[in-house]
Amino acid sequence: MEPQSQSKPQLAADRWFATEATAPDAVAQLFCLPHAGAGASTYRDWQALIGADVEVVPVQLPGREARFAEPLVTSAAELVGALAGPLLERADKPFALFGHSMGALLAYELAHELVRLGRPPVHLVVSGYVAPQLPRHPLAGLVHKLPDDRVVRHIEALQGTAGEVLEHPDLLQLLLPVIRADYELCETHRFVERPPLPVPVTALGGTDDPGVGDAALQGWRELTAADFGAESFPGGHFFLHEQLDEVTGIVRGVTLSESSRT
Repeated sequence: MEPQSQSKPQLAADRWFATEATAPDAVAQLFCLPHAGAGASTYRDWQALIGADVEVVPVQLPGREARFAEPLVTSAAELVGALAGPLLERADKPFALFGHSMGALLAYELAHELVRLGRPPVHLVVSGYVAPQLPRHPLAGLVHKLPDDRVVRHIEALQGTAGEVLEHPDLLQLLLPVIRADYELCETHRFVERPPLPVPVTALGGTDDPGVGDAALQGWRELTAADFGAESFPGGHFFLHEQLDEVTGIVRGVTLSESSRT
């Protein structure tokens, strides 16, 4: 298989979203951005858990799942610039943003872009990610440059990748370029000083996540001029796998609460 190019992609608007409308009676929408190495399918169970009044819209990034043949993108600004227009075309109701890990960083940058365009989200929920103005873990900035075996050990430690993938070399070789590109996106991102978002923010984290402690979650408070809340759950970096009912309950609640005010 030819290696995936990371040159500037041709991004088709109709490929950004993995599903057609799944909740026709919804009063709000929730756009969900995936963590490093993941695709839209990571949110496949969310619609059933959140309920029919919020339409869950998983975002499909290039270079994975149905968009596997497309070039990977290693710039948050480039991804956000390409996604904002299609998202606003899809958004026909008040909408919130959710992102876990890399997805949290993308959701934050996307919120700023949507504010600039005059159509901000009603709420931003960030999960498992250090507030971007704060220093990162000492290893941050290096993962995308590590040899394959050390990248594998790193993602094993996070416990977020299915064991069957890590145990099958062919599957792993398909996934590694995606993980490496996503880490490059996060590790080369530079925080830009801007006015705080006029958008409420909720920050979620795992109590045993070594890279995202309470101070890292509380740091998100500085990035909003609106309401802020933070909550920690038992578990590590991928706490939401074990706490999915509680997480989706919180996300549903803030989405509906803020949507009712618009």
